[in-house]
Amino acid sequence: MSLPPPTPRNRAVVTGASSGIGAALAGQLASRGYGLILVARRKERLNELAGSLSARHHVEAEVYPCDLGDRDARAGLAGELGTRDIAVLCNNAGFATYGALSTLDHDRERLQVELDVAAVHDLTLAALPGMLARKAGAILITGSTAGNQPGPHNTTYAASKAFANTFAESLHAELAGTGVGCMLLAPGPVRTEFTRIADVPAVDRLVPGPLWVSAESAAQRAVDGMAKGKRRVVPGPFAKVQTLSGLHGPRGISGRVLRAVYRRVA
Repeated sequence: MSLPPPTPRNRAVVTGASSGIGAALAGQLASRGYGLILVARRKERLNELAGSLSARHHVEAEVYPCDLGDRDARAGLAGELGTRDIAVLCNNAGFATYGALSTLDHDRERLQVELDVAAVHDLTLAALPGMLARKAGAILITGSTAGNQPGPHNTTYAASKAFANTFAESLHAELAGTGVGCMLLAPGPVRTEFTRIADVPAVDRLVPGPLWVSAESAAQRAVDGMAKGKRRVVPGPFAKVQTLSGLHGPRGISGRVLRAVYRRVA
């Protein structure tokens, strides 16, 4: 699998495009000549990004404001994607919560599952049949190193990203030989608005500054990885260490360590 060539008709879809990795992914794809469908809740930011990318890279950039945590709104987007020539689908939108699960807002926890799990599943199912019919397409799923081990006090997010990680790598193997590919982007600490939205600024102090990766760097490695047909991209040395320890270290120990860390954060 490699990235299908951009055409005047096909589009690259990026969810969570209003900031962070999503905005950077949109920029990387636009620089390669892809017309875009930008998806997020914040219409003003999407409009600003679409105008900037269109002017800089001379591509069409469509704006699709959508709350992907809302099933009805998500169904409308899925229906739209099913009728379009989607060359690239970047399932990137998501958020995290921190704290003892029983004390967190139950509605927000359910929303997290809708966005981080159900939306990824629904949009992939919507775009995949057309890609297979055209024998061309690339799907990116933004998982996380958090999905590689237990995450006490980050429980819903860790479980959601465990789904994303396994879903992406399973689909990668399933699609071999079809002309369509699926790649997992599994970042560790990335400088975005993520911790502000989670309302846990203390997370920023857990990792020394030099170990953070920029959104632009993560996005570039992701798009390069899709072009090469990779199964998984883990940007940054710290994230690689997290991945190795999460996948191969004793889960009982990692669970106790992360419980202590995330209790302090929460």
